[in-house]
Amino acid sequence: MERAHAMSKVVVIGAGIGGMCAAARIAKAGHQVEIFEAANFVGGKCRTEWIGRYAFDTGPSLLTLPAVYRDFFLKTGSIMEDVLTQIPVDPAFDYRFDDGSNVKFANLSRYQTLQAITASFGGEAATQWDQIMKRAEAMWDVSREPFIEAELTSVAALFKRVTLLRDLLVIAPFKSLREIATEKLTDQRLRYIVDRYATYSGSDPRKAPAVLLSIAFVEEAFGAWHLAGGIGQLAVAIEKRCLELGVKIHLNSPVAKIQTTNGVATGIALANGNEISADFIVSNSDASLTYHQLISPTEKRAKSERKNLAKTQKSLAGFSLLLGLRPADSAEKLNHHTILFPADYDAEFEAIFTQKKPVENPTIYICAPSDPLMVKDAGHESWFVLVNAPRHDESKQNGFDWRDENFNHKYAISIIDQIEARGIKIRERLDVLEIRTPLDLQESVLAPGGSIYGTSSNSASAAFLRTKNRSPIKNLFCVGGSTHPGGGLPLVGISAEIVANAIGRAR
Repeated sequence: MERAHAMSKVVVIGAGIGGMCAAARIAKAGHQVEIFEAANFVGGKCRTEWIGRYAFDTGPSLLTLPAVYRDFFLKTGSIMEDVLTQIPVDPAFDYRFDDGSNVKFANLSRYQTLQAITASFGGEAATQWDQIMKRAEAMWDVSREPFIEAELTSVAALFKRVTLLRDLLVIAPFKSLREIATEKLTDQRLRYIVDRYATYSGSDPRKAPAVLLSIAFVEEAFGAWHLAGGIGQLAVAIEKRCLELGVKIHLNSPVAKIQTTNGVATGIALANGNEISADFIVSNSDASLTYHQLISPTEKRAKSERKNLAKTQKSLAGFSLLLGLRPADSAEKLNHHTILFPADYDAEFEAIFTQKKPVENPTIYICAPSDPLMVKDAGHESWFVLVNAPRHDESKQNGFDWRDENFNHKYAISIIDQIEARGIKIRERLDVLEIRTPLDLQESVLAPGGSIYGTSSNSASAAFLRTKNRSPIKNLFCVGGSTHPGGGLPLVGISAEIVANAIGRAR
């Protein structure tokens, strides 16, 4: 990070991964940093929670692009391998389909993945997957620097690139993820796998841009990783790095207002009435909360970001089950990540984005880590089960009302029934069953509607509508999954680096 002033006072709103990473980088550069967090824990959505004798990753359940965090620890004076133990997830994914077929994607090996596709779906399907992965790699090479690693300030800046025409041909900005999958793949099961990459950003593959295909290459090339003890250990390690660098973290300290004077951010007001002045403010709060609740409606410089937020569609949410399972000799030992696809994947996106209702037969994601540090008793298992869901909205105009506990329980039982129907027997092993709805996520980490990724990528212009890291309000910066470059642990870490460097350049 470049130096700003000899020492600046920086206030960070929210102790999510983005907020803490930005805080540590800024503190390392010699500035005074304080974080104010509304909850009584750090990490935001990235948590490993203990329920009885079982631990669950209730947010991200794998780490991709670990180099982002290796760089974070290195740049802030530590070594990632000294504080976190990475465990490769292999196979990376076990995809199971309604017709009884399945395929396992290897970790860090296209060759092994192609062999698995050949065995399951035939040689032609493997050849087509190889070709679409080459396109995914080209998309990553083209989009990585301008769309991910740098501040995306305007469309005009991209038009100045000398490689513009070539880049546009590779990215295919007006083609959806669904369209490129249909064009390149003839096997519907492989198309379903491509569709799933849209949900990584909370989006609809029928509308999300084709460039999201690059996620497939990132997973393959940089691997899928578990952290010993749970992915939430990342938040623990980053918090420790902050404290070692002198960052002050205030829990149970919700922020009520970002104070501005003549279009310049000058400080914050806490819900308890205390006011804290600052040279710079970094908001790790959801972008819609930042611009609609924390900033005065009379602040004219917030108008452009509010207008962009109004044009976006909120990302999908999630309905999850935390299952603590007793040992059973006859029980199938699942791989770390198992995905159960339904017969009709389109019905899922129609239910969530059009009908705004829970999916009757959803895609079921099961995370079953084989990690002795996540259970107290040998042979027991902690499963995190997630299905995509509409966001919480009591009016039901833009989502579903998740307040009905009876419905939630019945829906949970229906998901268990569907898992059992696929030959995975768990009902007799249940020791712990906890339900988490989009409303629960909204209340625990102030994620509006329980949207996992803030806004979706359901248009070609979504990247340009996403909240910018550098606010139009001077000395205010935004970080985290609801801002550029997007949601997910790697992008949130990159977002923090962008913000820290931007503050370093500020004068």
